Amino acid sequence: MLSIFHSPSKDIGIDLGTANTLFYLRNKGIVLNEPSVLAMRDSARGLRKVVAVGGKAKDMLGKTPGNINVSQPLQNGVISDFECAQSMLKHFLAQIDYSSFAAKPRIVISVPCDVTPIEKRAAKEAAESAGKGEVYLIEEPMAAAIGAGLPITEPTGNMIVDIGSGLTEVAVISLSGIVYCSSVRIAGEEMDRAIVNYIKRKYNLLIGDQTAERLKIAIGSAYPGADEETKTMEINGRNLIDGIPQSLEISSPEIREAIADPVNSITDAIRIALERMPPELASDIVDTGIVLSGGGSLLKNLDLLIEKVTQVPVHVADNAMVVVAEGTGRVLDELALLKEISM
Repeated sequence: MLSIFHSPSKDIGIDLGTANTLFYLRNKGIVLNEPSVLAMRDSARGLRKVVAVGGKAKDMLGKTPGNINVSQPLQNGVISDFECAQSMLKHFLAQIDYSSFAAKPRIVISVPCDVTPIEKRAAKEAAESAGKGEVYLIEEPMAAAIGAGLPITEPTGNMIVDIGSGLTEVAVISLSGIVYCSSVRIAGEEMDRAIVNYIKRKYNLLIGDQTAERLKIAIGSAYPGADEETKTMEINGRNLIDGIPQSLEISSPEIREAIADPVNSITDAIRIALERMPPELASDIVDTGIVLSGGGSLLKNLDLLIEKVTQVPVHVADNAMVVVAEGTGRVLDELALLKEISM
């Protein structure tokens, strides 16, 4: 494979996410953004062979024969299948022509702030065995704040809410440290499941998670806008009564109703964080506002809903989808800061 870079580089930042894995190469930016999915074939001898990773593996979900298993080795932001996570990382490293690097890199990888020692060790060992470099772990909210350009080293409160696929993290950062952090295992995937269950309950129609995700992105919203028009989208599924395929038109107010519970759980976590933080930091956040990051933050009008609930200004990061990856990469240019914030 030909290298996609002009010259070898050493250091890599990795956002190892439930839905997507992103690689940030120092001095190059984000060079890989693929679904965190792996497809493996079981042989007659009990051996397992990788047949696809990333987008190609995701396309196989729900369509494979019995001897091919498609898995997502991360659940709720942490590694649930070590062997698959290790194989996935090795294949992603091959895609960026890692073997041509002049030296083994520093690898910065993001993990949830409430990660357990076992989960932390799994992430570190998976990266070490796949990349054979020096591995640093940093909390995802810290990486998100760095990627969003927040002044984390200043003696002021910075509130970041990172809404990913499997996990929402609410953190307050000051003087290069996390003063407060809480995690709720409710995020984008939980919204997708809520849509699946809503349509199943109301229409006796079974749809897949990917269809639910498309509904959420295309016509979903957390809060009705001032002049918002009702949108509709046609979907296909299987009727649970007679078992035959069926088409159905779903409206945007229905999707808003379907995802109300997970959205409210996220806003509750933010409200609780504001109640529990020191008053000096709370006054800073009233001035600077709350910054949202992660793919879940792009749900239409979610910022308006949070602003209504908290009475605090809310901003969505410009690079919300890739903010954690950019944070893991940018910290590679400041090794003193990296050593200070690494876990």
